[in-house]
Amino acid sequence: MGKQQDWNEISITVPVKDIETCASIANMTVPYGIYIEDYSELEEETLQIAHIDLIDEELLKRDREHGVIHVYIDPYKNPYEAVAFITERLKILNIANEIRVSECSTEDWINNWKKYFHPMPIGKKLLIHPVWEEEYEADGRAVLHLEPGLAFGTGSHPTTKLCLEMLEKYICCGSRVLDVGCGSGILSVASLLLGAESATGVDIDSLAVKTALENARKNGFEPPVFHAVQGNLSDKINGKFDVVVANIVADVIMEFNESASEFLDDDGVYITGGIIDARADEIAVSFEQNGFEIIENRAEKGWNVFVCKIKG
Repeated sequence: MGKQQDWNEISITVPVKDIETCASIANMTVPYGIYIEDYSELEEETLQIAHIDLIDEELLKRDREHGVIHVYIDPYKNPYEAVAFITERLKILNIANEIRVSECSTEDWINNWKKYFHPMPIGKKLLIHPVWEEEYEADGRAVLHLEPGLAFGTGSHPTTKLCLEMLEKYICCGSRVLDVGCGSGILSVASLLLGAESATGVDIDSLAVKTALENARKNGFEPPVFHAVQGNLSDKINGKFDVVVANIVADVIMEFNESASEFLDDDGVYITGGIIDARADEIAVSFEQNGFEIIENRAEKGWNVFVCKIKG
């Protein structure tokens, strides 16, 4: 019997006021619980729960202004994908943070996770192929050659998988696609492989933009067929699109909902992912308030993707 693989622990330190928001983002990266250290109300909570006012001296020394969120990553999953995703979302929200990964050097965990990312069929038409895998069977599927690098998006996460399946359903020959928070470019490139005429990606992270452009080239798509820009949501985007896809987080989607219709053709579809079950009702209300009608909602392992249209 081989040696059991170690899990990776990601520790995220943020100001106390931002703990709940950061915890929601961190919980998007794993299908199970997270552990939160928050000592900001240590004395009050100790009195309430234990009915004593004697507290261990080591606890009293803990930082009261910051909390630590601990995320534990399955050894067969990509830890850096989770780190990149969390870092990007905290940057968008201007939340100061410090992120550490325990017991593993950066070089090791950037490279080691690759051995667990294998060719992966998605839906009925796509195969995600990591570029370092030499052998794979396409079986008639369109092959998306992918090197995620340091950007979020391999297709293995339920929210990315659900978005890919929705794109397969709604992309038509000649569709123009806007990919908000494009990450590795996986949704944009998949759209082009599924028949879209053009795709535009936007991401707040310059590294993600670079990665997306490189992945598009690996699959034979050069500007202007695929174009990517660095920007916050749609602030660098002009024009109308047949499909707008945003695989980000609930709070940012609700912010983008206020302007999303400006970029959508009258008959276009708006696909959103990255929504945990606990936020689904809140997101549905936001769609209604901003003039959208939900035409489809799919869920998998606690994650939701919504497909909307502008109300007629």
